[in-house]
Formats: sequence, structure tokens, C-alpha cells
Amino acid sequence: MIRIMSNVVWIVFGGSQMALAYMTAGLAFCITIIGIPFGLQFFKLGVISFWPFGTKLLPVKKKDNRKVLHFVCNVIWMISFGLVIALGHLFWALLFGITILGIPFALQHIKLAKIALMPFGRDFDLKE
Repeated sequence: MIRIMSNVVWIVFGGSQMALAYMTAGLAFCITIIGIPFGLQFFKLGVISFWPFGTKLLPVKKKDNRKVLHFVCNVIWMISFGLVIALGHLFWALLFGITILGIPFALQHIKLAKIALMPFGRDFDLKE
């Protein structure tokens, strides 16, 4: 019940706008064939940013035969926009972390910063 209430507060105070921005960026990148992998990562960030409480990030699978591809895509992602997105989430985490009531929201921004830095090869689970 607390997760649901926290997610509702998150959605009302900025989570829905953040998710909408990520989804819009995902649609824009999916227009081109080359941008589809990056668009899918924006969709991943959009889902997690819409419902962050109760979402668990899963580690990278060790027996994945696409490790080199994920590494190359993560480097391109980090150089182009991943670092800026992660720094934005860390900025909001610092602002939310000032108050005691904002600490749970700061922790969610830290979680979003982790996945925004290197999203390729990462997955998430909506049941924590």
C-alpha cells in the first residue's frame, strides 16, 4: 500500500512529466532504424520513471552473448546523453535528499541515474 501511495505522489509531483518526456524521446528515436535501440532504452527509462517504487533493477546477465554490443551501445549512450540524464537525476536526488520526507524520492532518482548512465544490458522487474 505504501508503494502505491508513494508512486501516486511521485506521479503527481513530476513523475508523469518525466515519463512523458522519456516516452516522447523514445518515439523520436524510433523513427529511424539506427535509433531504435536507443529509443527502446528511453522507453525503459519512461516505464521506470513512471512507477519507480517497487521496481527492482536486475543485474546484467553473465551468459549474454551480446556483451560487446551492449558495451559499445552504453559508451555511445553515455557520451551522447546518458551522462546528462544521470547528472540531472543526481541533482534532483540532492534536492530531495535535503528533507526527511524527500529521502525516498531521492533514492528513486539515484536508481534512475544508475540505469540512465548505462541502460543497455540492464532489465527491471516491477515486482520487488
